[in-house]
This record gives sequence, structure tokens and C-alpha cells, in this order.
Amino acid sequence: MLTPTRELAAQVGENISTYGRYLVLRSTVVYGGVKINPQMMALRRGVDLLVATPGRLLDLYNQNAVKFKQLEVLVLDEADRMLDLGFIDDIRKIISLLPKQRQNLMFSATFSDEVRTLAKTIVNNPVEISVTPRNTTAKTVKQWLCPVDKKRKPDLLTHLIKTEQWGQVLVFTKTKQGADRLTRHLSNKGIKTAAIHGNKSQAVRTNTLADFKAGTIQILVATDIAARGLDIDQLPQVVNFDLPHVAQDYIHRIGRTGRAGLSGEAVSLVSADEFDDLSKIESLIKHELKREYVGGYEPVHELPQSRLDLRPKKPKKPKKPKKPKIEHKDGQRVGKQKQEKVITSKKPIKRRRRT
Repeated sequence: MLTPTRELAAQVGENISTYGRYLVLRSTVVYGGVKINPQMMALRRGVDLLVATPGRLLDLYNQNAVKFKQLEVLVLDEADRMLDLGFIDDIRKIISLLPKQRQNLMFSATFSDEVRTLAKTIVNNPVEISVTPRNTTAKTVKQWLCPVDKKRKPDLLTHLIKTEQWGQVLVFTKTKQGADRLTRHLSNKGIKTAAIHGNKSQAVRTNTLADFKAGTIQILVATDIAARGLDIDQLPQVVNFDLPHVAQDYIHRIGRTGRAGLSGEAVSLVSADEFDDLSKIESLIKHELKREYVGGYEPVHELPQSRLDLRPKKPKKPKKPKKPKIEHKDGQRVGKQKQEKVITSKKPIKRRRRT
């Protein structure tokens, strides 16, 4: 099983241990950021289920610590992320090392047309099973947005956390630097906050996530990749501090709440310069997000009205059939036939008499 992040790999490993408690199955998890020797020792004892990140799996293969001769099933979790430009080269390399006779399984909440096309290059005659319609959000999640100027976002978020008495909140930012800045701002306001992203060591990321799940940390600020696929029990609140550039990431973000039939809330703080991203999101989910203004934080630069148009599109008129091309007797094709012009005269032509 391949996953895009270390946290997701560890989470899948925990789930395997839970669900396979009464089964005679050996499993292990391998990922980067930690020492490789203990992982090599675990593989030498043999495993039935191996959960890995692509980079560390290739490292282990290059050191002859893992062999694929008896592999039967390849699983790509969060497949849309696994097939993007950051992972596709490693995925293709791994697939080239695997037995040709195997089953491929891909799991993801979203599949763009580009990723779907790419997926077909690594699987044969795939069958697609959709639990829910494509690119839809859970009905258990209440979604709304707050129009606000970009510079006032940190203060508005602080205001909402305190006045709405939010408990556990997962906040998404576009960049690692933005996550660190927001963490410092909230911490200075007396709110227990920590950040999780790719620049953090694996030990820090693991401990931070554990503290958040235990309730020691109230606010967890994360980037898209770091939080992809995380399952946090009964998470009530997700905040989009920045809207994602990729509309599908919005679905993955708010999918961290409202899980297993529980209700959740997803709030987006949107500034005028993010209107294009907002339009893409609303077009994808086919839903206009409700706008709620917070007193004292009304934007100077107003957010334009939604572009979403849910009116049914008119069916396209069928194209007229093309006229068949005419060929000469010698077989050469010609284009449009030119009609010969016949010149006529209104005056009758007088014939001369022969003498």
C-alpha cells in the first residue's frame, strides 16, 4: 500500500493493526524521516501487508531489503495525489519492478479528468466504483464563508475561535511559511496552536498530531499535503484560512470533518483576490457557499458576486454531415466543384449570310 505522506502511512498501519487484530497477518510501515535499519530488520522477518511512502520503498529496494516477486496486490491510497507530478516518476519506477500479474486498487475522494487519464496508463481495463457522485461534499458538513480583507484574516480567525467557542479546529494554509506565521499569531493570543508541514521533522509531526488528537493542542495549522487523508475522530471544525488553488483540494480539506455520519462545519475566510479560486470550487461542487459577514471585519475590497450558474445547458445542435468529396476518373480528389458560368446575351446574335 502506497500513501503520499508519512502521517497517512502511520495511520493506515494503525488501522491494519485494529482491523486485523484476530487475523494471522504480519504488517509493517516504512517511511522516510526516521532511521532505515529498524525497517530493514522488520522486512527481513517477512510481511503480508506493507504500507510505504514511495521514496522510502525505493530506498529499501535499492538496498535489497525488499523484493516484489510474490506481490499480488498494489494499493494507491489518495491516488489523485499519488499520480500528480510530485510522485508519478516514483510510482512508474515502482510499477516497473512489480510482477505483471497483479491487481491494482486506487482510492481517492476526487479524480480529475487529467488524473483519470493518467491512471489508465498504469492499469488495464479498470472498473470504477463511486460510493458518492463525483466531486461532491458530505451533506453532514455545513459550509459557509466570511468575506474579509487578506490582512485581517488572522484577527478574524482569532475572533471566531474565541467568540464562537470553537474547541478542536483544523486550519488549512497554502504555504508552510503561512502556517508558521499563523501559528505564532494564534499562540501570541493565548490559543494553544501548533503547525504540521513538510519542513517539520518526523518526530515533531508525529508528536504534534498525537497532541492534537489528545486535545492538548486546540488548533492544528496544516498544509494540504501534510493533512491529506488524516482521520481525526469527531473533528468538529475545519477552517480554510487560504483557499486552495486546486478545487479538488477543497473537498479533501473539508472531508476531515463530518465523518462517519457526524455533523461538522467548514468555514472559509475569503479575500477579493481569491475570487477565481472560489469560483472554481463552487463550480466543482455545484453549490454557492453562503456568505456571512462578521461585524467589525467587513472587507474594504468587496468580494464579487458568485459566478455559479446552475441553469441547465442547452443541448448542442447536431453537426451537419460533411458533403462527400468527388473524385475524378483518374482517382484524384478535388474540393468543391466549381460551377461553370454560362454567358448569355440579351440581344439575339445575328448570323451573317454567306455570299
